[in-house]
Amino acid sequence: MDSYKAVYQGGEGEIVEKKSRFIATVHPIESEEEALEFIAGLKKKYWNATHNCWAFVAGERQELQRCSDDGEPQGTAGRPMLEVLLGEGIHNAAVVVTRYFGGTLLGTGGLVRAYSKAVQAGLKASVIIEKQQGFLLKLETDYNGIGKIQYILGQRGIVITDSEYTEKVKVETLVPQELLAGIREEITEGTNGKAVFLACSPVCFALVDGAPVIFA
Repeated sequence: MDSYKAVYQGGEGEIVEKKSRFIATVHPIESEEEALEFIAGLKKKYWNATHNCWAFVAGERQELQRCSDDGEPQGTAGRPMLEVLLGEGIHNAAVVVTRYFGGTLLGTGGLVRAYSKAVQAGLKASVIIEKQQGFLLKLETDYNGIGKIQYILGQRGIVITDSEYTEKVKVETLVPQELLAGIREEITEGTNGKAVFLACSPVCFALVDGAPVIFA
């Protein structure tokens, strides 16, 4: 996949339905083991809760999916929670919704809505990023060419991550996979072939608060 949404920083959201508290805790994960460890930790933290329902999805294609109703009527908690993650296009994330019963039964439909709403609140409190497959592009040009390169990259919303000004100008940038060929061609033409491409390494990256972050 060229890009996908993932949780960069987890968060916690809470809703109240007919005096029942639903606390959704979202956490980034990379494997089933990490997800189960996170779930176990939340069950320990909220040991006195009525239910600790959970769901997680992992893999670039969301290939690993699991969920649990943790004692709620079948299909009223875990599956709706998982559907929210899938519906939002989230990858590599786990969520636990902790319920403290308020004394009033919500019914099947009410439970589905409450658990879904809680996950949405948890995601809203989290930092969601879009991970992209791309290239770390390093190039060198003369002082006449740097302005043209800055313009070309700026037109595509591509951020210069590093630059060095000596006799020549060295520039480092992150280019989305699908834009690489076009960017190289534009830079070559824009600098009349004076730009030299020093390195082009495949990476996975995302913009976090406008700043690029490279992932292993």
